[in-house]
Amino acid sequence: MYTTYFNLRQAPFSIAPDPRYLFMSERHREALAHLLYGIGSGGGFVLLTGEIGAGKTTVCRCFIEQVPQDCRLAYIFNPKLTVEELLLTICDEFRIVLPTAPRAAGVKDYIDAINAHLLASHARGDNNVLVIDEAQNLSAPVLEQLRLLTNLETSERKLLQIILIGQPELRAMLARPELEQLAQRVIARYHLGPLSAPETGAYVAHRLAVAGAQSASPIPAALAPLIHRLTGGVPRRINLLCDRALLGAYVENSREVTPKILRRAAREVFADDAAPRHAAGNAAEAATAAAGRARYLAAPRWTLVAGGVLAGIAIGAAAWQALPHGASQGRRMAADGRATVAGSRAVDGTAAAAGKADNPVGAARDAKGAAVPGGGGVQATAMPAAGTFAAAAKPSAGAAASGAAAAAQGAAGAAASAAGPLALATRDAALRELGGLWGQPLPAAAPCEGAPRLGLRCYQGRGGLYELRLLDRPAIVALHDGAKVGYAVLAAMDGETATLAVGGRRQTVTLGALAARFDGEFTTLWKAPRSFRDEVGPGDSGPDVDWIAARLAQINRRDAAPAPAQPMDEPTRRLLRAFQAGQNLKADGVAGPRTYMRLNQLSGVEEPRLLAGAAAVTGKGT
Repeated sequence: MYTTYFNLRQAPFSIAPDPRYLFMSERHREALAHLLYGIGSGGGFVLLTGEIGAGKTTVCRCFIEQVPQDCRLAYIFNPKLTVEELLLTICDEFRIVLPTAPRAAGVKDYIDAINAHLLASHARGDNNVLVIDEAQNLSAPVLEQLRLLTNLETSERKLLQIILIGQPELRAMLARPELEQLAQRVIARYHLGPLSAPETGAYVAHRLAVAGAQSASPIPAALAPLIHRLTGGVPRRINLLCDRALLGAYVENSREVTPKILRRAAREVFADDAAPRHAAGNAAEAATAAAGRARYLAAPRWTLVAGGVLAGIAIGAAAWQALPHGASQGRRMAADGRATVAGSRAVDGTAAAAGKADNPVGAARDAKGAAVPGGGGVQATAMPAAGTFAAAAKPSAGAAASGAAAAAQGAAGAAASAAGPLALATRDAALRELGGLWGQPLPAAAPCEGAPRLGLRCYQGRGGLYELRLLDRPAIVALHDGAKVGYAVLAAMDGETATLAVGGRRQTVTLGALAARFDGEFTTLWKAPRSFRDEVGPGDSGPDVDWIAARLAQINRRDAAPAPAQPMDEPTRRLLRAFQAGQNLKADGVAGPRTYMRLNQLSGVEEPRLLAGAAAVTGKGT
């Protein structure tokens, strides 16, 4: 409703998961490091807790993307299960075949089958990890059974690693005397706190920038301390508050959110819950919160518009619930045979409707970084011979509705997908095809060496699909099958599928199928400013320093353009470090390729986007 008014491409503070809006604060990175440490420590429990909306699922998704390739993963997002249901779910999601029918099996049958499977997996060199979200809902008997599962071990190590993710009540549960044995097996624990005040400001600015805010921000940076006080720094609360505040500014024909609008939004969104948080920062305001809420509700334009929005959401949710979502009991991770997602079964045996998600990384991912949420789900097909890539099976409704990526393929791409496996290319051929997305014909020999003459640079990196999501630009990816390696252009990606392009043909595959063949090596292109240097450090000057200063001024919405021929002085480096920190880059004040790419992206330089369908563009100069 307000996106056009503020010249935004989409609502920046939707609570729906969208990988483009991923913001990893220092606390999120620390939590991720604890999880990664835990799986390499040889067994036991790892505990991650945090308040509602703090970003636990965000961390979990990033973790799932970064686990080693030899890690087989099961994910349970609804753990309200009995002991027998838990064991059956583990068997299902690790694809363990039971010797008897599930209804006839007892606890011993499940344990024996799980133990045999874990031993065989250990012999192959695989590591098995069970991730349980919303673990505060586990009953004491189920927790005790989980502890007993960690007794399955060899003389060298335990066979099953268990990660518990939940709200703060989980810590209180594990402090009970009857669960002391389990608590002693927790080898790593981390409590994910809220964002700090500076991180809150960076979070808001990041989401607005991704949504397309380029000129004057509709939420001034000066409001960051107030937003932090009203929300406590909890990301989901920040989203709710800022979304309603933008709606309020739109209704009042204001070009930006004011403190008055922000406080009014807090009273509406958080109701009486806003008063204590407000009191922590301003006791006088807290004393008038109830009266202010009454006055606010009397404002006719706001109330009617907000009510209409909420009614529309309710109607849409009801319609969604009425649609069939497939027989799957939950959302499966894209499977290369290593990663699975447990959709917990309800007691009456009906299917769970959907998985939950806090942030953009999808409900579950395979061990190399694939996220495949979706009720009916896209299932990975078997890989053909080396040098080709098979198409995905029939895409789910969610994938078909993704719009931009599907439209970019066109009828020719659809026909090509149906024609059979995609023949992979050499690296140089794939690079030339990637150049076509930029509208630039790269030379046949040594394309990367010839790219600078066209104003482009190659960037080579390693990382999972998560890394490519952060870069948000098409890339060539190395796809392996044994000793053979081929290359394809990763032209588009959404939450379930990826579009590969080779020789003018396009083919859609599941992220799980892609991750099974992708070892993390990629090359992408980016636009370099005039007189670009690989690194710009303290005291440097020149056209590239002028370009950096101008982009930082634009992003920080400073009216006065910086004077030319200025050196990279300490004030400019402070701005650069703040920008890098807000974009989850190494905040060293040295401009490298990743910093240039983000400056391009946030300052309006037109470049192909991976998450927007990768249509070819002819971008304006840098």
